[in-house]
Order: sequence, then C-alpha cells, then structure tokens
Amino acid sequence: MEDRRRYHQEFASSTSFHGVQNIVRRRSRTRRGLWLLVVTGCLSIVIWQICSRFTYYFSWPTTTTVVVQYVENVKFPAVTFCNLNRFQAHAVSNLQIIFLLWNLVSGVVQKFSMEDKFSQEINDFLLGNQNFSIKEFTRKNGFYLNHSTLLECEFFGKTCHPEDFEHVFTEYGNCFTFNYNGLPARSVSLSGRGLRLLFDVQQEQFTDDPALGYTDAGITFVIHSPKEVPRFDGLGLLTPVGMHAQVAIRQLKSIIQEYPWGECKPDIKLQYQNTYSTNGCLQECKARYIQDWCGCLPFILPGNGTECDLLKFYNCVYPAVSDIEIKGLCTVGTHNSTCPAPCEEMEYPTTVTYSSFGGENAIKFISAKLKKSPEYIRQNLVLIDIKYHDLSYKITQQQKALSVSELLADVGGQLGLFCGASMITLIELLEYIFTNFCWMCIFLLLKAPEMPQWNNPFQNQPTHKEKNTGIQKEKNTGIQEC
Repeated sequence: MEDRRRYHQEFASSTSFHGVQNIVRRRSRTRRGLWLLVVTGCLSIVIWQICSRFTYYFSWPTTTTVVVQYVENVKFPAVTFCNLNRFQAHAVSNLQIIFLLWNLVSGVVQKFSMEDKFSQEINDFLLGNQNFSIKEFTRKNGFYLNHSTLLECEFFGKTCHPEDFEHVFTEYGNCFTFNYNGLPARSVSLSGRGLRLLFDVQQEQFTDDPALGYTDAGITFVIHSPKEVPRFDGLGLLTPVGMHAQVAIRQLKSIIQEYPWGECKPDIKLQYQNTYSTNGCLQECKARYIQDWCGCLPFILPGNGTECDLLKFYNCVYPAVSDIEIKGLCTVGTHNSTCPAPCEEMEYPTTVTYSSFGGENAIKFISAKLKKSPEYIRQNLVLIDIKYHDLSYKITQQQKALSVSELLADVGGQLGLFCGASMITLIELLEYIFTNFCWMCIFLLLKAPEMPQWNNPFQNQPTHKEKNTGIQKEKNTGIQEC
C-alpha cells in the first residue's frame, strides 16, 4: 500500500496534465482548493466541447462550394429533336387508333391515363390485328429526318447532315439525337457559336390527334449529356413554327457526397448504360418488373428479352406500369430509394429567347430559294440556334463539413487549450489506469482467503516416528493393534 501511495504521488507530480501538479505541490489548502476548482472546471468544459463536436460530426453535416472554371474548349452536349406532329397523315388517315396505341406503348416512359371510352376501341383492334407491330409502323410512318425536313445544319461553321443524328424512340415517336454517345465527341472553342438547325415540320404531311392534347405545331427538343438517354416528360423546350429560337446553354456539374452525408451510392451501376442517371435507372427498374410479370420487354425500355406485342401491352404491361407507380416499386431521390441521386451529374441550364422567323425581305429570299410560298415558310419552318453562353463550366460540389482529421484536430485543440493535454498525456493516463488495475489485482490476490485442504489419505497415515511411539504405548498398555 505504501508503494501504491508513492506511485500516486509521483504521477501527480510529474504528469503533463496541467494543473494537477499545483493541486499536489501546494501546501496551502486554500490554494489546493482553488486549483482543484480550476482543473475540475476546465475538465468539465473539455468534456462538454468534445461531446458537442462528436454530436456535430455524427449529424453528418455538409457544405456546398461553387467553382467556375474557364477553359479553352468545352464539350458540346447531346440534343434530341422531335416533331410535335408524330405521324404521317396518309398513314393514319384510316387508322386513327394509332395515336392511342402509341400513347399506350410510350406510357411505360410517361404515364398515360386511358379513358374508358377508348378501351373497347383498342380491344377490338387488337383482337383483329394480333400481328400488328406499332414499333415498325412508327419507324416507317412517323417523323423522319432527311434533307427535306432538315433544310440546314451547321455545327461550328461546318456543315452537318441527317446521317449525323441517331434515331431514338420517345413518347413523341421518332426522335433524332445530335452528338450521340456513339458518335465522335464534339467540342467548341468559341462562345456565341454552336449548332444551327433549320427544320421543315411539313404540317400537311405530319399530323397528330388534338383530342389527346397534341395541338401544337413545331419542334420540341431536350439538351442532355451524350452519355444519358433523352428525357422529355415535361422537360423539353418547344419552338413553334415561324419562330427563331436562340438557346444559350451553360454547363453545370453537380457532385454529391455518398450516404450518410449525401444521398448517392457510388457502388450502384446500371446494366445497359455506362453512366448512372436516375432516368436510366428508373427505366431499367421498370424493365425488370415488367419482364418478371409479363414475360416480355417493351422495346422502348433498355434490356434484352422477348419484345412485347400489342396484346400484352394492353393486358399486362399497361396494368403493370400502373401497379409500379401505385406501390412505389421504382422510386427516385433518397439513398434508400430504388434509384438514388447520382454522385456526379451533368446538367445544361438554358436561356431561350424567341423572335419571328425572317423579315419581309428574308421571307422572299427563302421563299425563292426553297420554291415555297411565304405563307408556307411562316407555317412550317423552325430555326434553332444552340450555343454556349461562355467557355466555362460551373461545379457545384457537396463536401463534408467535418472530416475525421478535422474532428481529431478539434478534440486535440480543446484538450490543449483548457487542460494543456496532448496525445502523450493520454498515453500517460492509460499507463496510470493500467498500473492501478495491476495494483488492484495484486491486492485482491493477497487478501484472498486460503483455499480449503481436501482430505488426503496419505496425510492421515502416521509417520515413522508416530508409529514407533504408538508401538511403545501399546506395549505399555498391553493392547495389541488389530
């Protein structure tokens, strides 16, 4: 016990934990008491500060930084164009149900609510035309892109052609993407110039059903990353006929932290696309459920499987899509949803201004060049200019507000400020605790009660001396041992 008291005295006198030495060395009880209050108060503040820092760290805080980078060259995005009038008039003149059928097929991408009055009409058509393919019909009789519908195409001073566009199916039928991922990458090195297109929508040849809400005439387009599939769904830009649209774009890159700081999951991958996006993930999710329920795959969704015919679209795919949305089987947004937010996302905010296409002299010039009447020019031509606002891109990055190293620095700073402690002090305290634990073990062993002695048959036998003494007693008493 004396050694133990001496060890406590030496530790208190030599520890690097400030203030403890003053408590031990001071002879005045008043000063000892004051130093004890000071050390206790500082220790309480340190404990409170450390607890608050750990509480803040486990709340997973984030900060957002915005950086603008100016570059000499910037990659041009992909642009997907569609005609608001989806089908050729001569092909659907006696087949008005085509509009309903395409809305039914494209409903896997954009939800289509079918009225009861159309159900019987579609059912009768499907029973009489079981081998009808809406996919092939739309490809042949939908909007097409050639030199008669694309009158002019210029990218950064160089002529482009309809062959530079990739065909895709959307809710607008046949659409065409410029600067598709499979084509050579294009970039611009000067702001104010980019893609210039002159379309002829040919209203007399292409039509749509106003009863389904398609009442406009013109071109709709969406600007997206070349590595992502186009997504209209209310996000497309519209340019009516007889108008000139000036579209100024900027490039915005968003970087989101992984969970629990953010909502992204870096390990999630798509099966049929190289770059993850919520729209691509949502399409693959719907494709998996529909393929499991219906045994076929809609051609408008990604994947490999047996293509669904129209009868399965009507009897199985359409109810399955409704069931997916009602039950929330394919959700988007948070980290625990089916399709969480991407860790990196490229967006293209746009500013669009419109003006009437051509003045009087310009209309006369274009009319003579195309051999079309001025009225035809105003009713069918659409001019679209898409260019970068400037050669820069903005990075919006979500960052951890407090990293592990910063947390350790905060804890160390609090310990050093209020107690003068460091990592060496912590090691001294650990050594002190371990030594006291060893002292306690020794103390318990020394104070432990003696173990009871079990009866040993050899211990009960008399020794050689005891035997001689017993024989002598027997002789004296005359008693023989049995």
